[in-house]
Amino acid sequence: MLKIGEILYTEEVIKARVQQLGAMISKDYEGKTLYVVGILKGALIFMADLVREIQNPVRMDFMSISSYGNATQSSGTVRTLKDLDLDITGQHVLIIEDIVDTGLTVDFLKNSLCLRNPASLKVCVFMDKPAKRKIDLEIDYIGYTYTGEDFLVGYGLDAGEEGRNLPYIATIKE
Repeated sequence: MLKIGEILYTEEVIKARVQQLGAMISKDYEGKTLYVVGILKGALIFMADLVREIQNPVRMDFMSISSYGNATQSSGTVRTLKDLDLDITGQHVLIIEDIVDTGLTVDFLKNSLCLRNPASLKVCVFMDKPAKRKIDLEIDYIGYTYTGEDFLVGYGLDAGEEGRNLPYIATIKE
């Protein structure tokens, strides 16, 4: 059973930040159709809220990538579990990810999708956790940066598939 620790970001605070991100993305892609690639399962809630804040035409697709399995530590090995259904050649692509810690998954995604010749490729993450970063990584849009070492749950983030449905972000007690 998941034990919730400190609540870091409330539902209201998250909603306001998602609105801000949507406005920034809308401005940056003004006059363009945006091809949004959500990374399952974690980014689903964030992506659903974010695309409703984007004022541009949006196309959506999903990928499923794993480096955790059911653990709370990254295995360091990135695997594609589900690839895109649509062609991104010549599209303005925005990867939507729930959290970046080691950076290995997003680096893998960027490298893989770049080979498909999109017109542009950017990354939007809900939570950046640079303390665990293993590689240098450019992230174009960041919801929040968390400098602690705690494992976080809520708003799509999970611990062994638990806690995704929480409307806030919290630490867990181990």
